Amino acid sequence: MRELEFDAKHEEEKIVNWLRKYVVKNGLQGLVFGISGGVDSAVVAALCKKAMPKNILGLIMPCHSSSLDVEHAGLVARKLDIPARTVVLDAVYDSFLTLLDPKADPHTKGDTAAINIKPRLRMVTLYYYANRLNYVVAGTGNKSEITVGYFTKYGDGAVDILPIAHLVKTQVMMLAEHLGVPKEIIEKPPTAGLWGGQTDEAEMGVTYQELDEYILTGHTNKPAQDRIERMIRVSKHKRHMPPMVSEEN
Repeated sequence: MRELEFDAKHEEEKIVNWLRKYVVKNGLQGLVFGISGGVDSAVVAALCKKAMPKNILGLIMPCHSSSLDVEHAGLVARKLDIPARTVVLDAVYDSFLTLLDPKADPHTKGDTAAINIKPRLRMVTLYYYANRLNYVVAGTGNKSEITVGYFTKYGDGAVDILPIAHLVKTQVMMLAEHLGVPKEIIEKPPTAGLWGGQTDEAEMGVTYQELDEYILTGHTNKPAQDRIERMIRVSKHKRHMPPMVSEEN
């Protein structure tokens, strides 16, 4: 993929102004967001801090998460001087899964039904604080992930606003550098942190470079393009409101 032309400073100003106007226009008091230890949430945290310096809350919500992710989440909060609260969801997840299915192993890799509980618990946590504080929930999804449905429906996909949804992953990385996100967070392999050793690219079966190339140009190498187009088709329901009978008549 050819080198992107990207004005990070202009993008920062545009998003920060948009965030500030959204909060004021809707009679809200501030912004709440998750801090996962990854680059997307770090970028959103930095933008929210610039938009509403005194009225933000970052939530660190480990749920059988890696110690490195938790460490990096704390690093982001300290580096950007963001008020943060840690809500450990391990016991809630274990208890809820046991209630649903006493035979289920809470640590089974690739058990989609069980693993998707984690982002959905985080969604509940974010909205609890949003309701308490009259804040808006800022999501961390980028255009690359949203395009192929790489998010959990009613989990990390359930938010009020998406500040970086118009940026592909490559652009998010460039914006992260501009915003001063710690280098170790920018350089580590992107992961949703759903199980040990999980990475986005391995789970999707394509690289972000291939995915971004397809989104920006309409094509990439054939195996990757075939996989991307299939992911777009099967995840269509995630990007639309539930269908209603009146729409089909």
